[in-house]
Amino acid sequence: MATFQHPHFFSSNELLKPPNTNKPNNNTTSSRIPPAIYKRPKKKKEEEEAWKEKKKVVFVDYNEGNHNVSVQLSGIRKADLPKHQQSRVAGDRFQKDWSVTEVVQRVLGIKHWEDIDGLLNRWVGRFARKNYPLLIREITQTGSVEHSIHVFSWMKNQKNYCARNDIYNMMIRLHARHNRTDQARGLFFEMQEWRCKPDAETYNALINVHGRVGQWRWAKNIMDDMLRAAIPPSRSTYNNLINACGSSGNWREALKVCKMMTDNGVGPDLVTHNIVLSAFKSGAQYSKALSYFELMKGTNICPDTTTHNIVIHCLTKLGQYAQAIEMFNSMREKRSDCKPDIVTFTSLIHLYSVSGQIDHCKAVFNTMLGEGLKPNIVTYNALIAKAIEVLREMEQNGVQPNIVSICTLLAACGRVGQKVKIDSILSAAELRGISLNTIAYNSAIGSYMNVGDHEKAVELYRSMRKKKVKPDSVTYTILISGCCKVSKYIEALGFLDEMMGLQIPWTKEVYSSVIYAYSKLGRFTEAESTFTTMKVAGCSPDVVTYTTMIHTYTTVGDWEKVAVTLEEMGKNNVQPDAIAFSAMMRAFNTGCQPAKVMSLAGFMREKSIPFSDAIFFEMLSACSMLRDWNTTTKLIKMMEPSFPAISVGVLNQLLLFIGKSGKIETMMMLFLKIVATGGEISVSSYSIVLKNLLAAGNWRKYIEVLGWMEDAGIQPSFEMYRRILYFAQNGGGAEYAAVIQERVRKLSFSNP
Repeated sequence: MATFQHPHFFSSNELLKPPNTNKPNNNTTSSRIPPAIYKRPKKKKEEEEAWKEKKKVVFVDYNEGNHNVSVQLSGIRKADLPKHQQSRVAGDRFQKDWSVTEVVQRVLGIKHWEDIDGLLNRWVGRFARKNYPLLIREITQTGSVEHSIHVFSWMKNQKNYCARNDIYNMMIRLHARHNRTDQARGLFFEMQEWRCKPDAETYNALINVHGRVGQWRWAKNIMDDMLRAAIPPSRSTYNNLINACGSSGNWREALKVCKMMTDNGVGPDLVTHNIVLSAFKSGAQYSKALSYFELMKGTNICPDTTTHNIVIHCLTKLGQYAQAIEMFNSMREKRSDCKPDIVTFTSLIHLYSVSGQIDHCKAVFNTMLGEGLKPNIVTYNALIAKAIEVLREMEQNGVQPNIVSICTLLAACGRVGQKVKIDSILSAAELRGISLNTIAYNSAIGSYMNVGDHEKAVELYRSMRKKKVKPDSVTYTILISGCCKVSKYIEALGFLDEMMGLQIPWTKEVYSSVIYAYSKLGRFTEAESTFTTMKVAGCSPDVVTYTTMIHTYTTVGDWEKVAVTLEEMGKNNVQPDAIAFSAMMRAFNTGCQPAKVMSLAGFMREKSIPFSDAIFFEMLSACSMLRDWNTTTKLIKMMEPSFPAISVGVLNQLLLFIGKSGKIETMMMLFLKIVATGGEISVSSYSIVLKNLLAAGNWRKYIEVLGWMEDAGIQPSFEMYRRILYFAQNGGGAEYAAVIQERVRKLSFSNP
C-alpha cells in the first residue's frame, strides 16, 4: 500500500537517502533544468496586496464634538481585470467601477426587499472572485443581517463563485451576533453540501451562537463533533464553551470545561478568567467569585476593567459596600491599566442606591460626566431609583424615559416606602404618554402593597382591568399574597376566583398563599385539598409551601401528618429552613412529642442550619417536658455568645425552666451573664427571677433584685412588693418580718 505524503514535505527516509548517480539518461544534453527556467520571479508584497488597498477616511463634527474614522477598501477594480473581461464591460455606461466599500454603502442605502441584485449586477468587480470574501466581510461587519443574506444569495448564483470557509464563517458569525441559532446551524450544514469542510473557526462560531441563547448542551455536542472531526479546540473554543455554560447559570459545568481545558494543555487567559467570574455572577455564587478572584491575583494575569466590574457587582450583592468602593478607587488610581467605564460607574451608582446614600449617587453621576463618559439608559435607570427629578434631566440630555425607567422608579419607591412618589411617577408617565404595560402595573401594585396601601393597590388593579391590560400570574401573586399579609383572606380568595376565570396558571406563591388563607379561615380540609391539587398539577411544592402546610397541621394538632410532611420533603430533596423546623418543633411539642424535637435539633446541627430564637424556644420547651437538665446545660453554652441577639421571650423561657428546676444559683448566674453581655431584660424577666427566688425562700436576694430594678430605672410593680410582704407575714420569713418590712419601706420610699 502506498504511503500518502503531503506535497509540501518529504519523509525522513527520503531526506536521508543518497542521490542516485546510476540513473540512466537517454538525453544527449543535461536533464537538469536551468535555474533561470524554474526560479519564480519574486514579486513585491505591495504588488501582491495592491487589490487589498485600504484608505482611512476621517470625519469630524466640531459642533457636536463627534468624530468618525472609517476604512475604504478598494478591491479589484476594472483596470486589474483580465483584458477579455474588461472588453465585456467596455462601452457599457451602466457598468460601474465601484470599490468594495462603495458597493457596500450603496447596498445599505436601499431596502433589502428592493433590487439589490440589479445594483450588484452593475458592479464591474463582480468578475473578480477575490472580491467576494472582501464584500462579505464588509457587509457583515455592518451588522445588517437581511442585506448580508441577500448579497450572499446573489453571490452564490455567480458563475465564478467558489465556496470558501472564510465566507461561511463570516456569515455564521453574523447570525451568532443576532442570536439566530437555526440560521447559523443551517449554514453549517450548507457549507458541507458545497464540499466546504468546517474548520476551528466554524465550530467556534457555532458554539458561540448556542451559548448566547443559553443552549449549553448543544454547545457541548458541537465541541464533541469538533473532536470527532480531528480538529483540535483552541483557547477561543474553550472560552466560548465556558461562556455557554456560565451564561445560563450552570457554573459547575463551566468549571468542568475549564478543568478539561487545563488538562488538555490549553492554559486559561484573561478572557477565560473573566468568563468564569461571570459564570459565578450569573449563578449568584458571589462568594465563590470573590474566592476565584483572589486565586486569579496569584497568577501572572492582570485583571482588567471587566474583571473589576464583575467583582464590584458581587461585592455589592454581598453587602460589602466598603470593599466595592475601595476597588473602584483603586481602579481610578490605576487609570492606565483598568480605567473605570460606564459599567463601573453604573455599578457604583447602584451600590449607593441600594445602600440608601442618595447624595453619593448624584456625585458619582457628575464624576462620570466629568470623565467624559456618556450615560446610557441603564445608568439613568440605576440613578433614578429614589430620585424622580432625574426624569427631567434625562429629557434635557436627549435620553427619553421609557417604560423600563417607569418600572424601575415604581419598584424603587416601593422598596423605600415612598407612597407619594408612586402617585407622582404614575402621573409623570401619563403626562409623557407612556402607556403602562403589565409589568409596570405589577410594579405599581406591588409598591403600593409594600408601603401598606392595600386600597390603592386594589384600585390600580381595577383600573388595569378597565384599560384592557391583561393581568398575569405575577399580578395575582402580588394581590393574593398582599391580601393575606393584611389578613384579608376572603378578598384573597376572591382574586383567586378571578385568576381561575382567566385561566391563568397558579404559581407556587399563589398555592402557598391560598393554603395559608384557608388555614387562617379554619377551612383545613380545603387547605389540604389545595396542597394535593398542587402536587397533582405538577407544581412541586417548595419549602414555603411545605412550611405553610406544617403550620396548618400544627393548628389542628396533627403532629403525625407533620412527620409525614417531613419525610416527603426529604424524598423531594426540599431542605427545610429554620422557619420550617421551628413550625415542626412546635407541632411536636403541642402533640407531647418532645423527643422528636430534640431529634430535629440534632439533624439541624448535622446540616449546619443555624438556630433561631424560635428553635431555641421550642428546644427549651422540649427539655422542660423531658426534664433533661444535661441538654439544657449544653443549650445554655450554645446560646451564651448570642445572648445580645436572642429575644427576651426565649431568655425568659430559659430562666423559667432553670428556676422551676430548683437550680436557683444557676438561674442567678445566667441572669447576671445576660445582663453583663447586654442581653435584653424586661420587667417580665425580673418577675420570673423574683418568683423563683421567693419560691426558694431566698428573701434577701429577692430584696437585692428589687434594688437592681431600681438602679436599672425599672419601677417594681405593687404586686412585687406585696409578695415579699405577704411572705414576711405569713410565710417562712415571719421571724424576719420587721427587717423585711423596713428594707422594703426604704427601697420604695422614693417611689411610694
